[in-house]
Amino acid sequence: MWILWAVTALWAASFSLIGEFLAGQVDGYIAVYIRMLLALLLFLPLWRPKRLAFAQQWRLAAIGAIQIGVMYLFLYHAFLYLTVPEVLLFTIFTPLYVTLIDDVLFERKHLPARWWLAAALAVVGAAVIRFNTLSDDFVIGFLLIQAANICFAAGQVFYKRLELGSERNQVQVFALFFLGATIVSSLAMAAFANFDKWPSTTLQWGILVWLGFGASGLGYLAWNLGAKRVNVAQLATMNNMLIPAGLLINFAFWGQAVDWLRLALGGAILLASVWLASRRR
Repeated sequence: MWILWAVTALWAASFSLIGEFLAGQVDGYIAVYIRMLLALLLFLPLWRPKRLAFAQQWRLAAIGAIQIGVMYLFLYHAFLYLTVPEVLLFTIFTPLYVTLIDDVLFERKHLPARWWLAAALAVVGAAVIRFNTLSDDFVIGFLLIQAANICFAAGQVFYKRLELGSERNQVQVFALFFLGATIVSSLAMAAFANFDKWPSTTLQWGILVWLGFGASGLGYLAWNLGAKRVNVAQLATMNNMLIPAGLLINFAFWGQAVDWLRLALGGAILLASVWLASRRR
């Protein structure tokens, strides 16, 4: 579990950097492509193709394409229809998708009821923190975000269930994960990016380098390695811990206002969901 907590903190800080220095200045599709390409370059020197059967290599590349590439494609399209608070609100359903996909596709027996309860509590806790008034025509945006949530959830579950050998072995083949993500993100950039918003300052490039090597490269590797160490309910509930962590980071570093009552109540519910998911029979 400690790996998932560490990555949550890492991603919360990274999202804060995106919000402060890249959002509205650098096109999102361009930023994602650069991040995926840098992450791919990070793992290419470590790539040992013979460590994995050919069919497994293509499955790993497909997981990266779905979990990151297609997910971001849906996510950025949703911004055409939703405000930023609405986007954040609608991402809270990911724990339910993680649980549902694993239950339907991989479990011979149904998952324990307490795991479903833990996932539902994670959604409730995040909703307490993030709920705001919705715009009149949010339906299309809502569906796009759910498609993004399903892609991200499916990628996590498929990676957890894919036989890849030891953790050392996973590091040596993880370039394939970002190969799939880079191919999809390059196509999305070519189709939808505004190239007038290419990164132009040293600060922007510095943040993108960090996001590529750190938040994306090391972050997704660590998250997926952590996913193999925990049960499905723990993985599901941790998907929403990024919400309170991100708010705390924004308050600590940028002084953004926080509704402390809602944060405390929602955070307590989220922690209860993680505790419930972690209980042993």
